[in-house]
Amino acid sequence: MSATILDGRRIAAEIRAEVGVQVHALRQSGHQPRLAVVLVGDNAASAVYVRGKVKACAELGIASEQVLPRADIRTAELHRIIAGLNANPAVDGILVQLPLPAHIDAREILVAVDPDKDVDGFHPLNVGNLVAGRPGPRPCTPAGIIELLRRHRIAMEGQEAVVVGRSDIVGKPMALLLLQENATVTIAHSRTRDLAAVCRRADILVAAVGRPGFLGRDAIRTGAVVVDVGMNRLTDPTAMERFYPGDEQRRAAFARNGSTLIGDVDPVAAMELAAAFTPVPGGVGPLTIAMLMANTVAAAQRHVSRSKPTP
Repeated sequence: MSATILDGRRIAAEIRAEVGVQVHALRQSGHQPRLAVVLVGDNAASAVYVRGKVKACAELGIASEQVLPRADIRTAELHRIIAGLNANPAVDGILVQLPLPAHIDAREILVAVDPDKDVDGFHPLNVGNLVAGRPGPRPCTPAGIIELLRRHRIAMEGQEAVVVGRSDIVGKPMALLLLQENATVTIAHSRTRDLAAVCRRADILVAAVGRPGFLGRDAIRTGAVVVDVGMNRLTDPTAMERFYPGDEQRRAAFARNGSTLIGDVDPVAAMELAAAFTPVPGGVGPLTIAMLMANTVAAAQRHVSRSKPTP
C-alpha cells in the first residue's frame, strides 16, 4: 500500500485564486484590502514567514505594511502601536508574528488586537465564536486543513479523529473544527497514556507536536488519513537516512544545506500504512498563508459592507 499524497500546494492555489477574484471585486468597488504585519525584533525564522505573507499579499493585490519595532520594545509601547493600527480605517487585518520576545506579554498583545481585525483568529472573542460555532475568523492552519480534507473529498462526518497536540494555535482549534464537521474527536499529547494506541484508533490523525518523526509505525492505523502539521529541521545524517531512504534528491539537498525539513510523523511509515498523507514540505504549510489571505479579504468585505449607507 502507498498513501495518496494530499497536495497542499494545489489546494492553496485554488483558495488563492478564489481570494484573488474577491480582491478584484473589492478594488473595483474602490477598496483595497490591507494587512498590517507586526514583527518584533530580528528572529530569522519569523522574518522568513513574514516575507512569505507579504509576497502573497502582493501577488493577490492586497496592500500590506510591515511594522518592525525593535527587539527591546516594552509591552506598553507595543500595545500603543496595536491601538494605532486598530484605529486606522485603512487597515483591515492585523497579524502579530509569533513568537514575541520573552519579555513581552504575548497574551496581552494578542488581546489588544481588535477582534474584527484579528486575521489569525487568536483573540478570545474569536476563540469563543469558534467554540460556539458562530461566524468569525478561524485560525489559519486548522482552517486550511479542513479545506484540504474537504477538497480532497475525505469524509469527516462520523469519523474518529485524533489530534496530537493541544496548542491554542493548532491543536485546540483543530479539534473544534473537526467537531463541527461531526467527527468524533480525541485530543492527545505527550502525556497521554499509551499514546500510540490512542493514535491507532484514528481514521483521521493530525500530528502537531513539533518533534521530528515523533509518530511512527505503531501510531498509524492501516488506511488512516494522516495530516502532518510539523515543520522541523533535521540535521542528523543517520536520521536523514532512516526517514528518507533512497531519496536521492533530498540526500543531495541535505549534503548541500546540512539539514532537511521533516514533519512530526515518520514519512516511511505514513507512506506504507496511511491511505492519504500530507508531505513536508508541500502539505499543510502552503494552506496557512492561503487562509490568512482569505481571512484578510473576509475582514475587508465586512468593513466595506458596514460602510455602505442603509437604504
